[in-house]
Amino acid sequence: MDLEKTVSNLKSRGFGVSCFLTAEEAVDYLSGQISGVSVGIGGSKTVDQIGLYDRLCENNEVFWHWKNSAPDTRQKANAADIYISSANAISEDGEILNIDGMGNRLAGQIWGHKKVYIVSGTNKICPDFESALFRARNIAAVENCKRFANNQPCQIDGKCHDCRVPSRVCRALLVLWEPMMGMETEIVLIDQELGM
Repeated sequence: MDLEKTVSNLKSRGFGVSCFLTAEEAVDYLSGQISGVSVGIGGSKTVDQIGLYDRLCENNEVFWHWKNSAPDTRQKANAADIYISSANAISEDGEILNIDGMGNRLAGQIWGHKKVYIVSGTNKICPDFESALFRARNIAAVENCKRFANNQPCQIDGKCHDCRVPSRVCRALLVLWEPMMGMETEIVLIDQELGM
């Protein structure tokens, strides 16, 4: 993993980039940047692991379906000023990949917010697009499927089968080559193994 190359390529594509050695530093930074606004969060083990939700709730109105089961939480998250998610994989060339089943997390990263933050451990950085796609499909997506009792093939042998079962939670792939027009996107990299 070449962090310097990754940061350089992310910046050359127009992404803002902030790097931190620890999750605590990243949470301090984000809670300092995000205050007095509405915040939506997409499903993310990384965000959950670092305790960002609780910190943001101190000074913001935060919508996250993992913490609030109200039927309209996803819609409120996608209408928020700020959106926070993670990445399933990031290539050293600066491409950001995410797979989703419901679509709210992907939609939140590409439209409707003043700013998007993508928080990721450096363990998700891959040498190129092909290895990033492999990671997204065969590591992150498989680990995500294990959270559900769906008896999908990947839960048995740990690799993607591109299954066509009704319970499939891997239904769409988003690749960000650059920030969307008119929406600032900042990648927050933490030099720790985080998420799936």
